Amino acid sequence: MIRIFKHYISSAYLGLIVCEWVIFFLAMYLGSDVRFIEVSSWYTHQDIIEASFIFSAVLSLSSIGIGLYRRSLDWDDYHLALRVCVSFAIGSVIIISIYYLFPRYSVARSVFVYAIGFAFIGIMLSRYFFYHYANTDNLMRRVLVLGTGKKAKQLCNINHTYILKGFIIHGFVDMGEGGCLIDKERLIENTQGLTHLVIKHNIDEIVIALDDRRLTMPLEELLDCKVLGAKVMDLLSFYEREQGLILLDSLTLSWVVFSDGFDFSGLKSVIKRGVDLVASLVLFLVAWPFMLLTALAILLESGLKQPILYKQIRVGENGKLFSVMKFRSMRTDAEKNGVQWAELNDDRVTRVGRFIRKCRIDELPQIFNVLKGDMSFVGPRPERPEYVGGFQKRIPFYAERHRVKPGITGWAQLCYPYGAGEQDTINKLEYDLYYVKNHSLFLDVSIIIGTVEVILWGRGAR
Repeated sequence: MIRIFKHYISSAYLGLIVCEWVIFFLAMYLGSDVRFIEVSSWYTHQDIIEASFIFSAVLSLSSIGIGLYRRSLDWDDYHLALRVCVSFAIGSVIIISIYYLFPRYSVARSVFVYAIGFAFIGIMLSRYFFYHYANTDNLMRRVLVLGTGKKAKQLCNINHTYILKGFIIHGFVDMGEGGCLIDKERLIENTQGLTHLVIKHNIDEIVIALDDRRLTMPLEELLDCKVLGAKVMDLLSFYEREQGLILLDSLTLSWVVFSDGFDFSGLKSVIKRGVDLVASLVLFLVAWPFMLLTALAILLESGLKQPILYKQIRVGENGKLFSVMKFRSMRTDAEKNGVQWAELNDDRVTRVGRFIRKCRIDELPQIFNVLKGDMSFVGPRPERPEYVGGFQKRIPFYAERHRVKPGITGWAQLCYPYGAGEQDTINKLEYDLYYVKNHSLFLDVSIIIGTVEVILWGRGAR
């Protein structure tokens, strides 16, 4: 794992991005060579280089957007061939649009078709070798866990569904907590000290996962292990790096105060506001036909007397209330019995509403909330004040999500499905806190690109 502007990126996937970018670049080159194998090409060397750069850049971005480099991708949601086809379809539309707008960069249809074919073969081969070799034991970090209680047990399954593991837990060391919850075969006996274990088992990292914080830590031994090259990590930092969240049940105010994050300087705010305006205007230029069709569909289904837009009070930055705008996706009497969560297959949702919620089209009017300044393009989703008051009393650090403006999309929306209860709210808060701690232009752009996958795959919609 490497950290770019405070956001953790898998070095293996970063290498894969570079590798497949080269594959896409060479695919256009090879497509041109095959097309003109028997006749002289009418393209200059510079023409092909420019076409290859455009081709590789667009396909790489569309692959990122469709989730092909998401490190938390699991086998159940993999569908490699389908994801690649969707990615190439989106990329092809964008490339053809570029050719239409800037004819000097266009290539012959035969060259383009050859390039797509070679790119498809190339990415499938690269994925085969990547997943075949990337999870071998000698390439994964070997982790030693100090602790055998509840928190240590949670680590057993932290990445068991991931396609790319990244690390393997070699064993657990009993630190005298009592009530061991770890299977005995996974325990490592510590009779000669931690340094001996690090050397004997070739340990790369030591993770402190103690339920009882009052236990005395073997600091001198941990320092010796660090000198030997083993990285020592607390549980919060380990989850932050591996899961992209802040583990709430281990979070303390002192960790928040002394951590390298939660920075809301003036320059960051100015840059973020500029990105909000640009992204919202671009989205509006692309989405206005869909917004118009949605408005007409709602009118046709509900009649001229029913409202198209739905306004609702939400909690914004620093607890300020504002009125959020959405396309109406439920019946007008949806809350006649009071405020309630949306449920799976909720019968209050209209036929048009079910579709626009699935595709997130109902969120598009929030562009005007962003332009007005009540919302940001990226941030935690705004919650209703009817819920916020209770959450702040019962859930520690819940108010911290209001340190930044709420967003149309966000880190929690990428990483966690729709939440319809307090436990889901707690789980989503862990991702929101990660965003509040580490937000940057780089992370915002990553989330915006990643939202394509959420829309096309319908993850988290109800």
